[in-house]
Amino acid sequence: MTATDHALELVVAAARAASDKLAQQIIAFDVSEQLAITDAFVLASATNDRQVKAIVDAVEDKLREIGAKPIRREGERDGRWVLIDYGEIVVHVQHEEEREFYALERLWRDCPAIKLPDDVTASHR
Repeated sequence: MTATDHALELVVAAARAASDKLAQQIIAFDVSEQLAITDAFVLASATNDRQVKAIVDAVEDKLREIGAKPIRREGERDGRWVLIDYGEIVVHVQHEEEREFYALERLWRDCPAIKLPDDVTASHR
């Protein structure tokens, strides 16, 4: 993997924040060799629009606590797929229907998965 240690720290913090809000299917990919614009993607699903927004708020709060501010946020008004760009990482929070339809994990399956802590992956699958 070539994602920076700081990017990996942000990935873990974002994944934990999403998990705390009961996000499902939380996974992360090191996309640094495929994309010049970011090191990693974090993907998380929610069962409804309200939960998407709660997960987004939790991720932003947690990353702000460790000094990261989003460069850009897209999709917040619809609440179906919100993208939060932190430069080093991009967090995708999707309604489960969008997650299934767009299947980002299939698009990025050739990229190495980033191992997430057990407290993130053990719950809310």
